[in-house]
Amino acid sequence: MTTMAADPLLAPDSTESPSDIRRHEVAAFLRSRRERTTPEQVGLVRGRRRRTPGLRREEVAQLSAVGVTWYTWLEQARDIQVSAQVLDALARALLLDPSERAHLFALAAAPDPAPGTECPTVTPALRTMLEQLDPIPACVQNSRYDVLAYNRTYARLLCDLDAVAPEDRNCLLLAFTHDDWRASIVDLPEVTRMMAAKFRASMAGHLAEPAWKALLHRLETRSPEFREVWGRHEVVDQRGRTKYIRNAQVGLLHVEHTNLWLGPSSGPRLVSYPPVDEETRSRLERLHRIAVDGDR
Repeated sequence: MTTMAADPLLAPDSTESPSDIRRHEVAAFLRSRRERTTPEQVGLVRGRRRRTPGLRREEVAQLSAVGVTWYTWLEQARDIQVSAQVLDALARALLLDPSERAHLFALAAAPDPAPGTECPTVTPALRTMLEQLDPIPACVQNSRYDVLAYNRTYARLLCDLDAVAPEDRNCLLLAFTHDDWRASIVDLPEVTRMMAAKFRASMAGHLAEPAWKALLHRLETRSPEFREVWGRHEVVDQRGRTKYIRNAQVGLLHVEHTNLWLGPSSGPRLVSYPPVDEETRSRLERLHRIAVDGDR
């Protein structure tokens, strides 16, 4: 009679510890996702001597900015420490969808640093407030510039935010890498310089946190402009001011950038953009109608 190997997660008499089981499950899951992902999907050229359709270990290591030996040990279920920042990099390198990403972090018993995860700060009452503020653009951000929630007008203010993946809805990342967002910002060099300076000031209290380190790594990897600005070591505090936004659908908007803190000054805040003049008010009302019609 043929006997099947027992699943370590189900075997009641397994001699493996819970941490051993987790390491083996993480290793098996990563290996399966690596073998599924083709070089073409991640922008690599397929060589003639490639024996398998998936990625090599050294390619995953390169895409994730980790050592080849370290990644090999990870797939071998060695007893090594794996940070949330590294898991985030691996999830991106292997093109994991939201369900797969959540599964990876659950297997590793690690918190997911991605802004797409549910935030307890954004209560149903706060979402209602955002909706009631329309046509004034408004969103909830944390001090890392992750956009946690937003109303319909804000969704069309600087780009089609609904079309941006939740994990990429970060104002700093969009300001340095998203063409439509950048085209909407009047005086782009000054705005991005100030945003980087605010980010540096906020990051002083979060230097060791995976989500902050992961965002900084993404910015430095994807934007030479950010690397140059970041190297200046400028810092400024969070303060409101008037600004101009060049909206692709309704034209130039003159708004007041306001922050309403929802907790400590280094935490989440309600950001709104009330109009400075009647022309802007009229254009925001038109933008809101466009957003509502587009959602139907």
